[in-house]
Order: sequence, then C-alpha cells, then structure tokens
Amino acid sequence: MSPLTRYLLVRVALVIPMMWILVTFVFFLMRVIGDPISAAQGGRLSPAQIAERKAAAGLDAPLLEQYWDYLTGILRGDFGTAITDGRAISDVLVVNGAATLELAFWALIVAFSLGIPLGRLAARHRDAWPDAVLRIFSILVYAAPVFFVGLLLKLAFVPLGLPVAGRASTSVELALQDVEPQTHIMIVDAILWGDPAYVADVLKHAILPAIALGLLTGGVFLRLVRVNLIQTLRTDYVTATRARGIPERRVVRKHAYRNALVPVVTVMGLQVALLLGGAVLTETTFEWQGLGYILADYLVKRDFIAVQGIVTVIALVVAIASLLIDVIVAFVDPRVRF
Repeated sequence: MSPLTRYLLVRVALVIPMMWILVTFVFFLMRVIGDPISAAQGGRLSPAQIAERKAAAGLDAPLLEQYWDYLTGILRGDFGTAITDGRAISDVLVVNGAATLELAFWALIVAFSLGIPLGRLAARHRDAWPDAVLRIFSILVYAAPVFFVGLLLKLAFVPLGLPVAGRASTSVELALQDVEPQTHIMIVDAILWGDPAYVADVLKHAILPAIALGLLTGGVFLRLVRVNLIQTLRTDYVTATRARGIPERRVVRKHAYRNALVPVVTVMGLQVALLLGGAVLTETTFEWQGLGYILADYLVKRDFIAVQGIVTVIALVVAIASLLIDVIVAFVDPRVRF
C-alpha cells in the first residue's frame, strides 16, 4: 500500500467518528434546551394540541429512540421538518444553502484577490512601511465585526447606487423563478436566463456582502502568505537561487511563492467554518436569504428542530471540507503522507 493511499484511508477513518461526535453533540445540546414544540408554539397552542404535535413528531418517544431516529434520518438525507413553517429542512438546505454557497464563493474571490497579493507584497517589503501598513490592515479587517463592516459599507456605498439588500432586484428574482433547471444559485440562474441585465443586477447585489465577508478571510490569508513567504525566502534553496544571480522578483515569483502557498491551502478548510460563521451576520445585515439568514430567523422563532438540522449540516460541511483539504494537500505536498 502506497503512503498516499494509507494516509487517505486514515483520514477517512478519522473523519467518520468526528462526524458522529458532531451530530451527537448537536442532538443532545438541542434536547438540553428543552422541548422544541413547547419552545416554538408555547402560548399559542393548548396543552392537548402541544401533546398531539409532539406525538406526531415523535418527540414523546424515549430519548435514545429519538436519537436513533435522528441518526437514521440523517443517513437518508432527512434532517427533520421546521415546526414554525412546516418546511422540510432538506428543502431549506437546497434553496437557502445555495445562496450561502454563492456568497461564500464571492467572498473567497475577494479574500484571494486581496490576501494573497498583499501578503506577497508585505513579505517582499518586510519591516518597511508597506509591511507595517498591511499588517495593521490585516488585524483590523479580521478583528472588526462583520456586521459592523457591513453597515459601514452600506453607508459608504449607498450614494454610489450599489444595492444594499437582497440577492437581486424583486423583478429579477421573480423572473428567475421560472428558469429551468433552477439551481437557486442566483448568478447561474441569471446566466441561464440569458439576459445580461439580469447578470449585472445579480453581480451588483453581491458586491457589498462579498466584500464584507471576504475581508474577514482576506486578513487571515494576508498574514499567512506573509509569514510563510518570509520563512521560505530564508531557506537554503532560495539562497542558492539568489547566488546564481537570479533577480529577486523572479526568486519570489518562481521559487518561493508556490511553496509558501501550501499552508494557505491547509488553512482553507478552517476558513470554511469562518465563512459559514460570518455568513450568519453578513446575510442578516444584507438580507441575503441564505442559511445564516434563515438560521437567525428560526432562532428568533425558537424553532429548535430547524436549528438542529441546519447546525448539523453546517458541522458536517466543515468536517467534509477539512477532509477534502487534507486530500488536496497530500497531493500538493508529498511530505504530509508520511
């Protein structure tokens, strides 16, 4: 068995119990909070009606039986049904999850576009004024609350006519509901519709949310690239490259830059959790109806069944993303296989 195959098998074997622990933790945490039916409908239904709904949802069964039904339901792709609006959580994941996926995609583009080149610039000018300015910038964008950055962006760009709420104009959203096949990813649906004006409208609505969320991750990428590039520039093979008379710009671009990006790829898996956590505040600030937006709505309504399903999926996505990043790094850097 090759080292790569052995490494991949070990990682897959480790992620299975991790996912089980995450799912179990979410289930029992929601049960500690209290009875989901009473929390969501208490005060609006009589005790008899609450008991009837608990029986219909299987919440009157013993706890371990509920836990078994929950696990088997997840394996079937059934994450339950929201108490307050009756939507299947799987439907919420498809519709609202697509919106979060779209926002995360735009945010990553912003993060890469800012973090990687600025980190490279900071490393090349280490301890000079550009490095100091960029380090302060990375700390500020990482430490600033996402909703606060979002509000500042809304105040700054409203005079320029950029949209500050929603994923598209109302007329565009209504039109795109007739697209076949509908992906629920607004930019894809707009492209399928074939009207450049619709594509432009969707892109304009994505600018501010993407910047607000992308700055958060971009600050992490900036510092990572800077630190790793500085360390790479001190290695023996880079020193030997300089000794051959190769210009410094080419040394950085051709010999040090690629190796410095390997840790960035590793950290990308952790940034999935950061993006999903930041999406809750970003989507609420910009009324972007993704998983974060609907999760906040269900929390306000105390719909713990819906919250349980969404949080479980977010935890599973983070675990799977971590596994995929480990696999990618194993292909990029052979050293991690041993």
